[in-house]
Amino acid sequence: MPPAGAAPDLDALVETSAFAASEPAREAARRDIVSLARSHGVYPASIYGLYEAAGRGLYHGVSVPAINIRGITYRVARAVFRAALAINAGAFTFEIARSEIVYTGQRPAEYAASVLAAALREGFRGPVFLQGDHYQVKPADFRRDPRAEIDDIKALIKESIATGFYNIDIDASTLVDIYRPTLAEQQEDNAGVTAELTQFIRAGEPKGVSVSVGGEIGEIGRGNSTVADLDAFMDGYNGRLGKGVKGISKISVQTGTTHGGVVLPDGSLARVKIDFDTLRELSRVAREVYGMGGAVQHGASTLPDAAFDMFPRVGAAEVHLATGFQNLIYDSPRFPADLGAAIRRYLFSHHSDERRPGETDEQFIYRTRKKAWGEFKAETWHLPEAGLGAIMEEMEGRFRLIFGKLNIADTAALVARYVSAPAAGG
Repeated sequence: MPPAGAAPDLDALVETSAFAASEPAREAARRDIVSLARSHGVYPASIYGLYEAAGRGLYHGVSVPAINIRGITYRVARAVFRAALAINAGAFTFEIARSEIVYTGQRPAEYAASVLAAALREGFRGPVFLQGDHYQVKPADFRRDPRAEIDDIKALIKESIATGFYNIDIDASTLVDIYRPTLAEQQEDNAGVTAELTQFIRAGEPKGVSVSVGGEIGEIGRGNSTVADLDAFMDGYNGRLGKGVKGISKISVQTGTTHGGVVLPDGSLARVKIDFDTLRELSRVAREVYGMGGAVQHGASTLPDAAFDMFPRVGAAEVHLATGFQNLIYDSPRFPADLGAAIRRYLFSHHSDERRPGETDEQFIYRTRKKAWGEFKAETWHLPEAGLGAIMEEMEGRFRLIFGKLNIADTAALVARYVSAPAAGG
């Protein structure tokens, strides 16, 4: 644990990092957090070595949870670390998507500081995996000015790596054109952009760090991916990457899920059937043919509990989790009713242009309420402690349940075996 008397100061540093009026004050708090964390053996790291070991068949039956935290980041991350410490887990990541950075009001430096402070506060030691999730190409912007869109993503990658995000998921699957005549042509833009961004990442890695880079072959919510899709993408990707350049360590695929789940008119979620046979085969090919850690499952947090037992069994390398945790906060009886009403008013007032034809109020609110986190950042961070504490206890229990099902108990030693600390200054 931090030295006696350090915890209240740490809490204050996190508050300054997130809410200080001046940018210099926020930056200074973040530097202090990173320095304090490193001095106590807590440091950002790349999970590349772990996935490389999986690709060599050195371990199996573990699916790494990748957790998107959209709000109350410090407290939620503390719940994650408590759950991990209870089962001696080390194989889990914290991530934030390109879109989430905007609508949650969290730049990478702030997110990293909140997570590292949470690790220190709870007594966690060792590598912390920070991940840029869905650093996604926007198709309309790409069509209008491809170079500007790619340069924007490069700028975000550079910013992220500088703050300890040593795991970056590139998502150019939005550029897949299923109307082209061959699979190679359909995946051509995806492969080319992913290769270019991989080269950019490799050129900007800190000393001693091999950033874990992810690719994606099927946009989540579209048709299921196939081995033929994977082969077409990898042929194009490897052909453009260049000799001697380390490639991707995992591949995101589509197996039937949708981000946030499928919302019914009353606001409840429809049951979704995942094609686990497809996930198993894609993971096998990713490992045995291409030396990756396996396939990645997105859109999993709202699935039935029984589904989580399957991911390690079929060899999924990583499982991405976001909306289900958001729901635990928003839908908690401890969440203030007046704040919930204010969020609804805000969404109807500021995001009504996103409402789909025929969509009920409850469907609209469920689908868009993720975009209220930035606007109500201070209000949610500073919920009354009695209610907030109860919500965090429930979240910790949820993390422990999912961690157990994904089989990451006692993975601290596995991580220590295959993941090394960055060089000094890295």
